[in-house]
Amino acid sequence: MNKLVNSYQKQTMKKNSIFFMPLMFVVLISMPKIIIAQDLHFSQFFNSPLSTNPANTGFIPDADYRIGAHVRNQFSNIMALPYKTISVFGDAQLFRDKFENGWMGLGFLLLSDEAGEGNLKSTKIYGSLAYHQMLGNSSLLSAGFNLGWANKSIKTNNLKFPDQFNGHFFDITLPTIVIFANTQINYFDLQAGVNYAYFPKEDVYLNAGYSIHHVNQPKESFFSNASSGNTIAIRHIGFANAMLKLNKSIILQPSIYYTNQATASQVVLGLSTRINLISGGETQFITGVYCRNKDAIIPLLGFQIKNLQFNFSYDATVSTLKSYNKSMGAGEISLIKKGFYPNTPYRQALCPSF
Repeated sequence: MNKLVNSYQKQTMKKNSIFFMPLMFVVLISMPKIIIAQDLHFSQFFNSPLSTNPANTGFIPDADYRIGAHVRNQFSNIMALPYKTISVFGDAQLFRDKFENGWMGLGFLLLSDEAGEGNLKSTKIYGSLAYHQMLGNSSLLSAGFNLGWANKSIKTNNLKFPDQFNGHFFDITLPTIVIFANTQINYFDLQAGVNYAYFPKEDVYLNAGYSIHHVNQPKESFFSNASSGNTIAIRHIGFANAMLKLNKSIILQPSIYYTNQATASQVVLGLSTRINLISGGETQFITGVYCRNKDAIIPLLGFQIKNLQFNFSYDATVSTLKSYNKSMGAGEISLIKKGFYPNTPYRQALCPSF
């Protein structure tokens, strides 16, 4: 995205800046490789477990089930209607009494992404399945996959194209060479992943995972001249995190996340801290800071009250795009509720807790 913006700014420096967003949108829908590079993502990847790795389905170290919601708003200061991404998910552990030292995980994931005034909209629905097996008393190996249906649609009524610029402004009554064969496309999508967790003692928890997305490499295009360039590239995601309990009041959570898709890659790393405010850990204050390489600094604030957790983060742009958006990148809010089944026998949490 940064290369796209820089290139456009150089080419249009002598033109009025109000034309920036229409042209950028045209380039985005006209160049599949750029769309590929902009797969949905969250800065709070650790609070979007099923979109990060399907092996996280039912991988809940301190509960039996969880449900969550996630909202990301981007470009809110330069667009009347910002880019909005919404995630809703839920997963649960099943058959803990059917497998020896193992269990199944079942879940769902809904993703919705809307660009600007509804011009480009994406909706994806996935079902997830995973299996988790204890390896001795201090480690856990997981594998899972999800299969989903994706829909993308575009409203062309208000779109303006470069060949409709009359020298003074964009005139939508002028003819254009851009012809859409479809304004709506559908396809199936497949992801798979593995996870490993190591918890040698109550105060230490280590976890790492790898997942591969768009395994079936579906095609997506609004144009009739579909080619190999319209195939969604396989996306790779790797992550590692830890929970380190320093004392009765503080737990540190360092983490790192890496993703690669076609020629686009991204690294996010950082540290958050959980501070116990009330004896027993029923109320916790969460604070942290993360960095996305050459793009943004991401402060994080949150609270956990009993089994309900709320987090807010903000992407402060540090790339060359900051001269355009004044470092106001994207805001994210996540909400996660965890719980136990009725009459569940007491089970020691696999991760540190207060």
